[in-house]
Amino acid sequence: MEGGCQCGRIRYTADITSDEAYLCHCRMCQRATGGVSIAFVNLPKTARRWHSEPEYYASSPIAQRPFCKECGTPLGFEFVDGPNCDLTVGSLDDPSRFVPTSHFGIESRHEAWIDTTGLPGKRCDEHEALVERWKNVGMTVPE
Repeated sequence: MEGGCQCGRIRYTADITSDEAYLCHCRMCQRATGGVSIAFVNLPKTARRWHSEPEYYASSPIAQRPFCKECGTPLGFEFVDGPNCDLTVGSLDDPSRFVPTSHFGIESRHEAWIDTTGLPGKRCDEHEALVERWKNVGMTVPE
């Protein structure tokens, strides 16, 4: 599978054999992403190949996180001394095959955000002001 950051500067290929992913709710991931949780897929570091090397920051004394310094996209998480790494599901070109199978860091889980299926929803391309902004720059709403 292929993936990368929003601006396209960082690209990677990953040999991912499982469709299983997980949601991390720990406070460190919440702070690192600005979200209430983040979806990860876990794989051996040796199964991930960077086409262009990302930047890393030490998010703690025991872990680091790859990211793009140009657009800010969080690309993953890894323990410095571990054999495996996590890739952000959202950074994969086609994240649709992954299914969440577990939660981690549940001590910080925000229960109100777990099941939102009953909330109203709207497609980006149905939001007139957004569509108009993209038209004004000669483009259409990105997928």
